[in-house]
Formats: sequence, structure tokens, C-alpha cells
Amino acid sequence: MILESLDFLYVPAPDIHASVRYYNDVLDGELIWKIHAFGVWVACIRPANRENPYVLLADHINKNDVMLIYRVQNLQSAIKELKSKDWKEESAIEIPPGPCCIFRDPAGNALVIYENVRPYVMEQFKGRIDTI
Repeated sequence: MILESLDFLYVPAPDIHASVRYYNDVLDGELIWKIHAFGVWVACIRPANRENPYVLLADHINKNDVMLIYRVQNLQSAIKELKSKDWKEESAIEIPPGPCCIFRDPAGNALVIYENVRPYVMEQFKGRIDTI
């Protein structure tokens, strides 16, 4: 199998602070970290009593474009294999754990594959709450 695990849901959050409050206060999630870097806000929420998938709230994603982010062993190998099956790469993005590649299913839903090249980042960012 190409996909190893569903690790993140990348969720649009135009008002990052309101979204964090909602996921924490209404859904009783746990804020793991909230960072402001390169002009964007991203917050990581653990919405349930297990680690995966985390919810990544981001203020730079188009509204109504939730992305399912799956880990792969090797991003370039996975891209090569998927291209051999007529898969069309849409764009590349970066999340704290590593590089990603976005593609769409036949219904237009965003699917993302990523390689965890920075496995330490979730622990390193834990408890970091930027306030800028």
C-alpha cells in the first residue's frame, strides 16, 4: 500500500483564534501548538483521546477545502508510483513534519501525501502558543 496512515486533517480557519476556541471549548479538543510563521497561522488540535488524525487549522487554506493528509514512506517514490497510475499532481505544500503533494480524487476532494522528514517537530512544537 502506498498510504501508511491518515495523520492530519488540514482544515481552513480564516479566523484562527475563533477556530481554536471552537475546537477546544465546543469539541473539547486539546490545543497542542499554535504557530505564526511566514505570514500564516497554523494550530494543531488533538480532537479525540488518540493521536491520529490531528486537526491542523490553517488560515491560508481555501474555505471548504478540507485536506486529508496521509503519510507515505518516501514522497518521491509515492509520487512516481501514483503518476504511473494517471494521477495528476496539483501542487506542493509544506506542513511542519515535512513536504507534501496535493492531488484530487474524481469528486474534487483534496488528498495529500507527505513524508515525515521531521519526526521531532510535533514534540518540539508541543506547548508552543504564539500570540502575535
